[in-house]
Amino acid sequence: MEQIFEEQNFSEDKLHEECGVFGIFSHNEDVALNTYWGLYALQHRGQESTGIVVTDGERMKIKKGMGLVADVFKDGVADLQGYAAIGHVRYSTTGASMPYNIQPLKVYFDGGNLALSHNGNLTNAGQLRANLAKEGAVFNTTVDSEVVLTLIAYSARPTIEERVAEAVNQIKGAFAILLMTDNKIIAVRDPYGFRPLVLGKMENGWCVASESCAFDLVGAELVRDVKPGEMIIIDSDNSEPRSMMWAENKPAKPAHCIFEYVYFARNDSIIDNQSVYDARIQMGRELAKETPDIHPDIVISVPDSGTPAAIGYAMEAGVPFLEGLTKNRYVGRTFIQPTQKQRANAVRLKLNPVRSVVKGKSVVMVDDSIVRGTTSGKIVKLLKEAGAREVHVCISSPPVTDSCYYGIDTSERKELIAARCTENEICRYIGADSLHYISLDGMKRAIDKIDPEGLCCACFSAKYPDNADSVIKAEPESIIE
Repeated sequence: MEQIFEEQNFSEDKLHEECGVFGIFSHNEDVALNTYWGLYALQHRGQESTGIVVTDGERMKIKKGMGLVADVFKDGVADLQGYAAIGHVRYSTTGASMPYNIQPLKVYFDGGNLALSHNGNLTNAGQLRANLAKEGAVFNTTVDSEVVLTLIAYSARPTIEERVAEAVNQIKGAFAILLMTDNKIIAVRDPYGFRPLVLGKMENGWCVASESCAFDLVGAELVRDVKPGEMIIIDSDNSEPRSMMWAENKPAKPAHCIFEYVYFARNDSIIDNQSVYDARIQMGRELAKETPDIHPDIVISVPDSGTPAAIGYAMEAGVPFLEGLTKNRYVGRTFIQPTQKQRANAVRLKLNPVRSVVKGKSVVMVDDSIVRGTTSGKIVKLLKEAGAREVHVCISSPPVTDSCYYGIDTSERKELIAARCTENEICRYIGADSLHYISLDGMKRAIDKIDPEGLCCACFSAKYPDNADSVIKAEPESIIE
């Protein structure tokens, strides 16, 4: 058992975030500064690279780089002047982690300047890229998002809105896209609504973002979600943005990513009318209802992502919630540590047990997910070394058994421990006294503002709403890096 998983050399026992996008249109606001703050609020969605592009109606100026928002823009954004801006924070799901792949992407075509920020993953990008290359298209990056810009440039439709609609009707997969021309911002959400996208109103302008938490930081009011299959055109500070439904073949039901509510989104966000925090509290309550045979002394969480569910569990079970693990919030990701010894110590660098809390106690440890199992086992070991009598691991999502093709980094099914092992085997591997996952129905009940049939649960069930698995298998392997 040990040998099987050591051979995988797993870097981190979490699903990786996708990306975050932010856009603003206003003649009275500092659009670059507001985009900076918006991206800062969305930093949890991607820490690899970031960028901002601004237009003044005639020229576009772009600034981007590898690293966090505060590092890339450490000299400020005063040199980015204009009345509209879009920005991006990235965690790569397609395309190498290289400077030439940093978004926003910017091109010049027969309609003028055009910039793009994209959150998601296009499942047919390889085939589209191959077809466009045969027609003479030249690509400057290896990211799937560039395909969209090329399709728009190749379109012969008379308006930019029609060109965008023609382009996005050719792509498949998950996408929340912001496009910016010299005089407008266009926001597009895929017809399933896999990835979130919300519209906000400022005193003198409009903004669009991956999550509503970005609006709080810039003083905007959440207006509504961009609908699946909708295009929103913003070209005025105060007039209502124009809206059009672009999808020629809109599915009967949406497929909102359930993992946004489990882990990805920030606690204070509201996505598709559902409070993320409320959903996570309720997941913990459902988990407690499903584990009546556990009688712990205390409930703790794996901070910070497991904390709301742990609070919900404690509330339902009538057991104290205590801080059994302390998180060092100034430690970077484990995979960037330079030596094997440092990587081995990475869990203790990030999390350390509070001995006085766990010693001699029967502990329920709540986390949001187990992906590879490596980190969970190390945390259980730390708790037992600190004197915990029992450690019962409770997970507020079902076993992650299948790949995600919609912009979450789980492309290798063989890396998912639940795809290879039973629940009992996983329990033994992580060294817990018991292991309990929430049921799929229980998790759906927790997300009570959304029709259960309107959620994408493919990572738990392999039921891909748009048959993405068959599309991916048909993709040319040599096209996407």
